Amino acid sequence: MQAVDNEVLNQVNAWLDSGRRCWLATVVQTWGSSPRPVGSLFACDPDGHVVGSLSGGCVEDDLLEKLQRGQLADRYAQFFQYGITAEETEKLGLPCGGHLYVVVEPLDPTEVYRAHFHHLRDRLEARRTVRRRVDLKRRSFDHVDVDIYEPLAWDPGTEVLEHTYGPRQQLFIIGAGMVSKYLAELAQKLDYEVTVCDPREHLLNDFNVPGVRLVNDMPDDAVRAYADDPSSAIAALTHDPRIDDMGMMEALRTDAFYVGAMGSARTSASRRERLRALELSEAEIARLHAPIGLPIGSKTPPEIAVAVMAEILAIRAEQAAASRRQLARAAAG
Repeated sequence: MQAVDNEVLNQVNAWLDSGRRCWLATVVQTWGSSPRPVGSLFACDPDGHVVGSLSGGCVEDDLLEKLQRGQLADRYAQFFQYGITAEETEKLGLPCGGHLYVVVEPLDPTEVYRAHFHHLRDRLEARRTVRRRVDLKRRSFDHVDVDIYEPLAWDPGTEVLEHTYGPRQQLFIIGAGMVSKYLAELAQKLDYEVTVCDPREHLLNDFNVPGVRLVNDMPDDAVRAYADDPSSAIAALTHDPRIDDMGMMEALRTDAFYVGAMGSARTSASRRERLRALELSEAEIARLHAPIGLPIGSKTPPEIAVAVMAEILAIRAEQAAASRRQLARAAAG
């Protein structure tokens, strides 16, 4: 999640723990231009303290006024629309043609609500995902721990909101070379956060892909710090076994959903032997995708990047399908 959304949920926990009532608003749908994406959070209390943002304009002030007057979500969660008319759009500072749809929930400092939001907080602190479900018609809410981050889902017919909280998908790349640049750009277009680690500072200084987090550290330390969670994929791309093996030694012991290393079949076989010598188990070594990427005959850096990203997407899709089947079986009893 974005840092501001974590801040919102932390403040909600603080208000509930102190016995204060509050409201939580979630952007569930937008139309046209919108300054804040679907899933953005905003919270406030009866005294007018606010955290988070829905629009960056005057929507927050208008919403707070309605809540304080008891005109909206006084007792139960409610769906509300902004920007229906041109006059309202101009008044609230929404972009031209922009509509904003939100679900607003009143949160009382009961034991049930406190336990619910404590669990969300604990999952986020552990870099784990949790799916929250709010049913406006049945006036109910619950949560379920999940392994896969999925986009927010809002059904206007049933008025059911499903919102996954937790870390977005991340691609952790070891090595700041040419393949890494193409892979980082491609991953960002697919909505992955990208971290690039390389102990060679001069290569990081030349890594000019905007929006990428650069880490000048040894890969084993960086993997532990940044990529030990089920939402991360790890790709070793340096072609230097002194660097890649160090990263793989740690990566194969993490909860990352994908671990791959670049190299030929012969190089990959040698790497597996070195990993055995480093006392990794056969089960850990079996997690390694090497040679990395789908076998599409890739030779150039852009082609290799496509092959790697395609394999990551395929593995993630398989795991998402397995997670949905498991949830369906649990729901069926």
